[in-house]
Amino acid sequence: MNCFVTGASGFIGANLVRQLLAGGHRVKALVRAGADARGLAGVDCERVEGDVARRAFLEGAMRGCEWCFHVAASYHLWLRDYRPMYTANVEGTRHVLEAAGGAGCRRIVYTSTVGCIGLPHPANGRIAPTDEATPVSGAQMSNHYKRSKWQAEEVARELAAKGLPVIIVNPSTPIGPLDVKPTPTGKVIVDFLNRKMPAYLDTGLNWVHVRDVAAGEILAAEKGRVGERYILGNAEGNWTMRETLEVLEELTGVPAPKFRAPYALALLAAYCDEAVSAISGRPPKAPLAGVRMARYKMFFNPAKAIRELGLPQTPPRQAFADAVEWFRQNGYAARA
Repeated sequence: MNCFVTGASGFIGANLVRQLLAGGHRVKALVRAGADARGLAGVDCERVEGDVARRAFLEGAMRGCEWCFHVAASYHLWLRDYRPMYTANVEGTRHVLEAAGGAGCRRIVYTSTVGCIGLPHPANGRIAPTDEATPVSGAQMSNHYKRSKWQAEEVARELAAKGLPVIIVNPSTPIGPLDVKPTPTGKVIVDFLNRKMPAYLDTGLNWVHVRDVAAGEILAAEKGRVGERYILGNAEGNWTMRETLEVLEELTGVPAPKFRAPYALALLAAYCDEAVSAISGRPPKAPLAGVRMARYKMFFNPAKAIRELGLPQTPPRQAFADAVEWFRQNGYAARA
């Protein structure tokens, strides 16, 4: 297939481009001017410089493509001005999806986030992972990133209802190689390796290998039902932060932090951190949005994607091992 990928230089995008090429597909990769494209180093694909703000340009660039993967997003938990995030994530999504429809793409995969899935809540002393059918509304979107992605999902659903062949995927917490930036979750691993994590919060995440996410994107194009959404996660990946740090300690030999910070203390520190950032303009080390999200254990059930798409299930421990090796090989942390 001829494929168009937005956000091609990002963490998921770079892994997706490589898997598409390995599967014999041809790729046209959209890369923003000045973007860090190290994730595409050595990749034999056609690069197109531009952004998601120009609908006519996008439609022309997509001519001849059968599949479109919209992976690009503005992912920040703190900004002085959030308007550009909404422009990129909401208006940009409309531009890309409409352009893909106008260009004749037969399958359009929109990459959302599990932040748009209903949150789990304790029941009978345990946390029951939620799925695509869990009730959720825009009122539950607790920060600008989640709110902008929720609004973008609404755009995707609206266009699917009007006849565009849009499938929505909701990755959980990907980890693995090519996390060049790194992402906020990749930074957790980097900080751990560099012994810069004195404490942790009582939270939880669904960890998934980034290559499984990339495979899920392709499987959604092949098998996904139009208008449906699919959690790209791992059925065995619902770990508390304590469990996560114990695995990292076993894999690396680096001692895990023992102090669990009280939520109220972390919240106070985040308020102070953001007050300083408002003056300095430098991003806070602990954004308030991140601390607020950490109040919940983000446990999810990817059974639908496993059943309908055949989503791979690489063991989360292997995902962490691959992430650690890549970060060490690429100078983010010293080797053991």
